[in-house]
Amino acid sequence: MNLIQQILRAILFLILAFFGLVMAFVFMASTALAIGVLYIVARLKGRPFGVKAYWAERRRSAMPTGPGAWSRGSQPARERDVTDIEMREIP
Repeated sequence: MNLIQQILRAILFLILAFFGLVMAFVFMASTALAIGVLYIVARLKGRPFGVKAYWAERRRSAMPTGPGAWSRGSQPARERDVTDIEMREIP
């Protein structure tokens, strides 16, 4: 009886491992397809395709303009974004 239970557990494990492998393959294939589509669209628009080009474009479009654009002194304290926090342990 114990041998039958071990065989059934092994079969169940192999079935679950196979489905996990299939899901991983589907994920990799869909990711490759999405990257291929992005590459083709970038080539058709005449833009370079790559991480550096993407971040350079994002940085260019996100830069504020005007005098004092980077200073936060003109904004009230409640409207400013929190960019850094300090944590202390309280004994």
